[in-house]
Amino acid sequence: MNAKKILFPTDFTEGSLYALPYAVDLTLCNNAKFYMLHVIYDIATVSGLYVPHVNINDMYKELEVSARKELEKFGVEHREMLKNVEYSVRRGVPYEEILKFSEEEKIDTIVIGTHGRKGLDRVLFGSTAERVVRNAACPVLTVRSPH
Repeated sequence: MNAKKILFPTDFTEGSLYALPYAVDLTLCNNAKFYMLHVIYDIATVSGLYVPHVNINDMYKELEVSARKELEKFGVEHREMLKNVEYSVRRGVPYEEILKFSEEEKIDTIVIGTHGRKGLDRVLFGSTAERVVRNAACPVLTVRSPH
């Protein structure tokens, strides 16, 4: 396997933190570029509801700044050996933005944590990881937290 671009999408949960060492190891083994991506769920896009744009745009700008800071410090102790890291924050439906980013950057492998939701939780929240696996043009490594 010759993976030169590794994408690690994160929602900052324990499941993502558990998956991070897998992504880092894969990156180090392949001397690859490491991309960290966080997607802010865009409620207006999903719901189709009218939300005053002045207020919501300001809110999303603040969320993006906060998410960027969190992204840069998330799991830093696990990835201190990485030299080539790029951070990105997007707004939209998480699995759609992950797939778009993957195509735009020509990602070779995606490493994503999964919650392992079942039953009603899965019906209500869906599975970002599952949708990424089903639709990605590249290999996807899913890592389920043991909890």
